[in-house]
Amino acid sequence: MKKDGIKNFLRNNQSYLKKGPEYLAAKFNIKNLTECKEALQEVKKELRSLDIENKNKNVISEFDRHLKSNNINPNDVVSVKFWQTAAGKQRFSVVTKNEGSNIDEIKQEIQEFAESYSPSVSKIPRPFTIFNPVAYEISLPDIHYGKLHDATIKEVEMHYLGMVHSLVQKGKGLDIEKFILPIGNDGMNSEGMRQSTTKGTPQHDSAGWKETFRGYWKLMVTAIDYLKEIAPVEVIVVSGNHDYERMFYAGDVLAGWYRNDENVTVDNSHSSRKYVEYGVNMIMFTHGDKEKPQDMPLIMATEQPEMFARSIFREAHCGHLHKEMVNEYRGIKVRFIPSICPSDEWHKLMGYEAARAGQAYIWNKKTGFDGYLQSNV
Repeated sequence: MKKDGIKNFLRNNQSYLKKGPEYLAAKFNIKNLTECKEALQEVKKELRSLDIENKNKNVISEFDRHLKSNNINPNDVVSVKFWQTAAGKQRFSVVTKNEGSNIDEIKQEIQEFAESYSPSVSKIPRPFTIFNPVAYEISLPDIHYGKLHDATIKEVEMHYLGMVHSLVQKGKGLDIEKFILPIGNDGMNSEGMRQSTTKGTPQHDSAGWKETFRGYWKLMVTAIDYLKEIAPVEVIVVSGNHDYERMFYAGDVLAGWYRNDENVTVDNSHSSRKYVEYGVNMIMFTHGDKEKPQDMPLIMATEQPEMFARSIFREAHCGHLHKEMVNEYRGIKVRFIPSICPSDEWHKLMGYEAARAGQAYIWNKKTGFDGYLQSNV
């Protein structure tokens, strides 16, 4: 039997590809061992090429379906990242031309949209006198709205609003002059259409990018509307490493939404670090993924020297780690605040577990930090 005959046999009987050339030579009484070796190599290479071609066709088909389902024009695609889940499903992170457009133009469009729905609300009269005023900071970072885990989006919303209600109830004996509500800090799980973090790390989302964006800012509106009936609300927008861009857009929606509401202020300024001064207190809000904790006191003093000089009690509040960590540097506390977000499959696999809890911080206008209250999930 010649080499072509051996190759035809191997194509029809692929189990023999695992045999060596000596076995084939003995089976077909072939004296030229080189022909058996070449036949084996050529058929294996041929079948590998077919397998790669079939896989590529499957990936291309999945990619085409992804573009259609998200209304993406193939001509607008600038770059694509491909990866595969543990279950073998194809995933894509797509950057389009539109994502490179002017941020100020996008900002203007979003604000105009929100302003068209903005209701005019006068200052709500408060039926009590405040003798010992405090600012009550309800801090629930890293909810990762839209993340794929055991809880549905509806359950995530219930967890968030339930935690806000619980912390308000626990603070009922306080003379709350205003609420401080930091939002964001990975409020959304990804940058949306790209299905990745801002830097491009692939993420598994449980819903489409439009649904998660609209769902998140509506959830914040529900929480803010509840709080403003009790006391004025100061909203602090903090972008995270998962949603740096989208959180800025969501902040502009909320700024437009409450532009005519005298009970709500929204700080969506361009700085990634935001500051609140209340009486003798100074609080810096940042996600905590970029700065070194030990550098934060000096950053506070450098960025806000006058506020730093006026204040006595100073803290930096961060998210990112999903667990409680407190360190003190030169009398200034740096707090990493726990999260109520459930763990996804990857975090469970890696053994990353932390207690799920929400915390509210009591800032006394005259005497400084009075501690915090906590509710557990």
